[in-house]
Amino acid sequence: MAESENGNVKWRAVQGSHNWQGLLHPLDNDLRDAILLYGDLTQATYDAFNSDPHSKFCGSSRYGKKDFFHKVSLATGDDEWDYQVTRFLYATSRFELPQAFMLKSLSREAWSRESNWIGYVAVATDRGKQRLGRREIVVAWRGTIRDLEWSDVFNPTLVSIAPILSQEQRHGNDNGNERHWYDRVLHLGEEEEPKVMNGWFVIYTSTDPKSSFTKSSAREQLLAEIKRLVELYKDEDVSITLVGHSLGAALAILSGFDIVQSGLSSVPGKPNIPVTAFVVGCPGVGNAAFKKMFEALPGLRVLRTVNVVDLIPHYPGKLLTFEHVGSQLEIDTRKSPFLKDSKNPSDWHNLQAELHIVAGWQGADKPLKFEGNRSVALVNKSCDFLKEECLIPASWWVEKNKGMVLDGKGMWALADPPEDDIPKPEEED
Repeated sequence: MAESENGNVKWRAVQGSHNWQGLLHPLDNDLRDAILLYGDLTQATYDAFNSDPHSKFCGSSRYGKKDFFHKVSLATGDDEWDYQVTRFLYATSRFELPQAFMLKSLSREAWSRESNWIGYVAVATDRGKQRLGRREIVVAWRGTIRDLEWSDVFNPTLVSIAPILSQEQRHGNDNGNERHWYDRVLHLGEEEEPKVMNGWFVIYTSTDPKSSFTKSSAREQLLAEIKRLVELYKDEDVSITLVGHSLGAALAILSGFDIVQSGLSSVPGKPNIPVTAFVVGCPGVGNAAFKKMFEALPGLRVLRTVNVVDLIPHYPGKLLTFEHVGSQLEIDTRKSPFLKDSKNPSDWHNLQAELHIVAGWQGADKPLKFEGNRSVALVNKSCDFLKEECLIPASWWVEKNKGMVLDGKGMWALADPPEDDIPKPEEED
């Protein structure tokens, strides 16, 4: 990516320095590669998540930070890869969430009854920095395991983001206007208050003192790690990229906003660190006032990849006063000769199916043209969307024997993970 054209200029353009002008139609190959990479970093959150309620580690990552990218098959061989996980992120909720999002173990010896693994922070290694042209910090948020179930359960109520706003943003949003009691009764001026969907906000900001994993919220965990890494690499060119799919995409947008408005992308004596969210299948996040505040922040960009037949980007919708932020790359899964004529909305929303289209996308009026070596088999990792003649089994990404092993007594049982992969609370500064 960094080697093409003028390296420093090109990576900044790919990260949205000019809102992807001239890069979307037709789709620039460096931008295509970036979307695919960030999609795979997002997919890693699904591939690593333990969703088996029979396991006492249900709701955690199957793999520890040390060899994470090797175990999700993004890194191969013994060489250092382009990224290294520096921190896991955990979430809880102040109210009961649907099983599609917050899973719990049936075991009385469960690793945690209050928290779920929600994603990770990674940073470019020295090798990655050389290839990318900068020290990139990546934040990957996990979506839901059963894609569409949450949309029927979450009440799309908008709530104020005032509790997370910095003093500067809070005062800037007041505009010196006095608010009266009848404004609240008659809902006057509410369109001027930045709000986001309650479900996203609760997941992002909830804590649970009973859990050693979420004594601090996902927000607090993230901001502490971003602050640490920005300080660590303050003498280098740094970028911050947030990635996610579905519900994870909403968290990517909310947290990207939070990083910038909190001042963490501002380094004294240097230009603002570019903060970019690359998201796929993103639902609505906030209202028009949130959009206005978001798009006014310096160095903050969003590129949303949207499948035209996917229902989730239309949820909750403009009728409920939700507005999308950022730029959009519109694709169409119906153009692929490899995919079934599916009527299943979950297929239209499938991350790997959308990445498959990105890999060959030439525009709405042109056929797909696949020039890279991306395997079409990835589409069926967690679904059955490929045509039968592709000879790829459905939902093929599973643990060997679903984690069952034969013990010394000749009995089959779920194996505990290796020591490096057992969930451990992150050390707090």
